[in-house]
Amino acid sequence: MISFLRTLTFGLTLSSALAKSTSSTLYATHYSTSSIYTLTLKQSNNTYSLAEASSLKTCGRYPSWITLDASTKTLYCSDEYGWRNAGGTVNGSLTTVNVGEDGSLSEEAVTGTAPGSGVHNIVYEGDGGEKYLAIAHYSGAAVSTYALPLENDADPLQVFEFELDTPGEVPDRQEAPHPHQTFLDPTGSFVLVPDLGADLIRVFAIDKSNGELNACPSLNYTLGGGPRHGVFRTASDSELRIRGRAPGPETVLYVTGELNGEVEAFAVSYPKSGCLSFEQIDTEIPYPSDLPDGASLSEIRLVEDDLYVSVRLDSAFGGDDSLARLSLRQDGKVEFEEISTSGGVLPRTFAINKAGDLVAVGNQLSSTVTIVERDPETGALGEVVAELLVGEPGEPNNLEGLSSIIWNE
Repeated sequence: MISFLRTLTFGLTLSSALAKSTSSTLYATHYSTSSIYTLTLKQSNNTYSLAEASSLKTCGRYPSWITLDASTKTLYCSDEYGWRNAGGTVNGSLTTVNVGEDGSLSEEAVTGTAPGSGVHNIVYEGDGGEKYLAIAHYSGAAVSTYALPLENDADPLQVFEFELDTPGEVPDRQEAPHPHQTFLDPTGSFVLVPDLGADLIRVFAIDKSNGELNACPSLNYTLGGGPRHGVFRTASDSELRIRGRAPGPETVLYVTGELNGEVEAFAVSYPKSGCLSFEQIDTEIPYPSDLPDGASLSEIRLVEDDLYVSVRLDSAFGGDDSLARLSLRQDGKVEFEEISTSGGVLPRTFAINKAGDLVAVGNQLSSTVTIVERDPETGALGEVVAELLVGEPGEPNNLEGLSSIIWNE
């Protein structure tokens, strides 16, 4: 019996140790090197290590954003090269990359028909499971869509081009429309596009029969706010029925204003008109005080009742920048909680893993990917547990350095 217990105890101890040894894959894009990088994060007990597994030169001149369709093992990569202005129009590109069983990458298809300066893309679906891609084009002042799977030299399904009659409140940044993101509403029926240059959240209803987008009335954003990225929160039925508390809006949209440094919250409803309706319910600066001069907001992510925003160029942590955490109230309003380090300079983007215990931060100028611990119970962010220089550091005001980071999950 003693021998058996010793064997059982050893087996449990060994199983526990093995359970704490994990490996994850991430992908990063880099403006300066025109490449996608495959990264491997290994965890053994409480120790992490982050290493570059491989790289693939692809995705045009300035790879800016990648979206992973895990069901088809495909990456969609937008190229920020190109523009549309008084001097003419230059296209960018769109590339699809296959993800192998071992996480390795191989280029599948490329088209150079995309409007210039693709900075973000999202996959959406039709009634029969058909898939499409919507792309925001910053300097191209456009939104385009493509039918998937992408074929070489494929033409867009649609292109929406936008104009401004006069420059906005911040003329050097709002001289033209600048769509900065494409994302879906919680029902998967609408594509929303924050337009930094026009101070609008553009809204498109998806025709599920053919994947085409139909323009709806836009949400008029605060003038000079410069909406960059947004995220939805949908309250569960249990939250809406909490005894003794007035229910808040079921659906809320949160948007970062790059130019005014504020997070704005909008209650969302679905009228019979077939489009969306918005009511502003809150604004909050995601910082202990006003943002420092030169600092701005970038990415926004949501996990349950915690909202996270990256703050660029505040240098709050020995020269490194910040990630801000805000808590969400039942009425949809936000409360600032704290800032923590991004572990690098100019956190253009970050992504939270499905377990909710790690945050991967893409710091553009330092060109570092940092892994930050997150407490799934409290939502608090902790220390940097792993760090890796990817490619080469960038320079301010140029398309250089790290441009995006995602998990392969």
